[in-house]
Amino acid sequence: MELSEIQSMLPKEVVEAARARGILKLTPPQEEAIKKGLIFGNNMVVASPTASGKTFIAEMAMIRAVLHDFKKAIYVAPMRALVSEKYEEIKNAYPFLKVAISIGDLDSLDPWLANYDIIFVSTEKLDSLIRHGIDWLDKVGVIVFDEVHMLDDPSRGPTLDVLITKLKYLCRHAQFIALSATIGNADELARWFYAKLVESDYRPVKLEKGVAYMGKAYFSDNREEALAGNSKIPEHRIAEDTLAMKKQLLIFYATKKYAESGAEKLASIVEPTLTDAEKKELEKVSEKILHALSRPTAQCEKLASLVKRGVAFHHSGLVNEQRHEVEQAFKANLIKAICSTTTLGLGVNLPAHTVVVRDTSRYSEEEGASKLGVNEVVQLFGRAGRPAYDTEGRALLIARSKYEISDLFERYINAPLDPISSKLGALPVLRTHVLAFIATEMFRTKESIAEFLSSTFYGFQFGNHGLLYDMTSTLVDTLEEWGFVRSRGSAYEATRIGKRVSELYIDPLTAKWLIDTLPHVQDDLGILFAISNTLEMRPYAKATEEAEEAFVDYIPLLRKANINFEQEMPFYDPVKPMSTALMLRDWCEEMPEREIIEKYDTTPGSLFTKITNADWLLYSSIELAKLIGVRVAKLHEMRVRVKYGIKSELFDLVRLEQVGRVRARLMYNNGIRKVADLRIQENEKKVESLFGKELAKKILEQAMSI
Repeated sequence: MELSEIQSMLPKEVVEAARARGILKLTPPQEEAIKKGLIFGNNMVVASPTASGKTFIAEMAMIRAVLHDFKKAIYVAPMRALVSEKYEEIKNAYPFLKVAISIGDLDSLDPWLANYDIIFVSTEKLDSLIRHGIDWLDKVGVIVFDEVHMLDDPSRGPTLDVLITKLKYLCRHAQFIALSATIGNADELARWFYAKLVESDYRPVKLEKGVAYMGKAYFSDNREEALAGNSKIPEHRIAEDTLAMKKQLLIFYATKKYAESGAEKLASIVEPTLTDAEKKELEKVSEKILHALSRPTAQCEKLASLVKRGVAFHHSGLVNEQRHEVEQAFKANLIKAICSTTTLGLGVNLPAHTVVVRDTSRYSEEEGASKLGVNEVVQLFGRAGRPAYDTEGRALLIARSKYEISDLFERYINAPLDPISSKLGALPVLRTHVLAFIATEMFRTKESIAEFLSSTFYGFQFGNHGLLYDMTSTLVDTLEEWGFVRSRGSAYEATRIGKRVSELYIDPLTAKWLIDTLPHVQDDLGILFAISNTLEMRPYAKATEEAEEAFVDYIPLLRKANINFEQEMPFYDPVKPMSTALMLRDWCEEMPEREIIEKYDTTPGSLFTKITNADWLLYSSIELAKLIGVRVAKLHEMRVRVKYGIKSELFDLVRLEQVGRVRARLMYNNGIRKVADLRIQENEKKVESLFGKELAKKILEQAMSI
């Protein structure tokens, strides 16, 4: 179907924006969505492969709602990177629309969002906005849920399940559009959404799926092809073959260490294929990656060195700026190969000609060794084949023996997609949502909460109302015992502290622990242990001998709280949160990032994630302390120290925008102790000698204006 055939059904701006991006013809899923009433407001579940045009289906509905129906549109996705990417796409395509993104502060109403046409949010952020009582939901005409298969994810799925159900309740007249490439039971999901199902195997770029073994690739049509190159290592042989075609590849590994090691070994194969012009551009990218932190760590140096050679590794241990530089250089065809953990299979659109899933098993402390699911492998395979560059893509698994070839075909390539199922049924997961129902006065009785839960995807799939009532009753009783809700006959209301806990978007168990321990904390390490011994700070730092020794002094804190942590957190070991607390203490004592990362066997990305989470938990601790009569001065001080990684003597200097922990310490050690000292004329030369004229000028201008 040509775009021109439906232009009378759409605002002219949609047609113009589509043509500007080269969209002249609808893909089969887009055509089917139109025929099934997309433009007339029908709910849609769209299940089709990556790059089949799902986003444009959502775009047509969103823009029509805004320009034709004068409504708002909301785009929801589980990963911040994906939310940001889609926000940029729509903002660039429709510069005349008011487009907003909100993925940050979970304790904010963000009232400014009321003035925007299209709002891009993460799952947790939208749930938090509803808890804070946003008043513009009745103006929403379309809600898009991207990557809706995340309902199946144990960590993110429960909140997504509750959020969708809340919005079905609060936005009864809105059009719901759910998108995914990997749903084995799309018809069941469509019934739950009361939606039309658009299901397609259409892919604009043909994808060849196969298994590599002993220098050959075996495909599902019984074809086998010799791979160019000489390497005996399977993924290296595939790389040689891909590079010979002047194409790019992604290789997925089970762990961060495997991904880093894989990139190091691959560099010698990739580097000789680079042109002089590419090497020059990669030098610039390498410099940005190297200096993403105030002082480069060993990981920064390793990644920067590899990028010069046309290879990168990509995992959660990188800081955001490094991930962004790697992704942009890959999109620009400068980096030829990325070795990644499976997290790159979700979120940003980063396709390659060839995708290799080297490891089909993974290991976690909670679950031990396990196999990747069919849906996960299909998601990774979906990164192969770039519509703008390739006419075909290639996705390969690696067999370790001849006999494993057929097993991999049966397990992954020829297997149907797995059905997704709700993960809402665990009591700890439900606890925070049950408190939110009562705190927002959305539902106030055990029966009404159980009735709501019956309408979730979990309730739709399993339908045991009696069990849901028993679970609800247990949770409400626990929340009442903890002082977060109180009964008013058969109804319940949130206490002042219970309402604040819900607004802070922390687990009620975390709040109970903080409320029980904050009055008894005596020192800085005690504060850091209190915030570290929470669900929000998992996974914890590796247990150290120092942590074992330090933990002994803080056992009394655990005794103050009547909480069974072993029951709430499988494989719980209190020495690990103590180790996390020590890591934060070292950060606040200005230990260089490089030393912290080596000492605790962590990564820059993981360290800064911990710092971000610690900041939120310290903020929450301050808010709770106010309500229980605990002094907050030390908590405020610790929050500033954690945020900047400084001793308290640097507080005044870090007020300056260009000044972080390293520059503040340099100035302090050179006699500049406060911002006021920068106004003394003889210190101007001193600042210039430390930071150069350009930066010194910016710092001094700020100091004069404060």
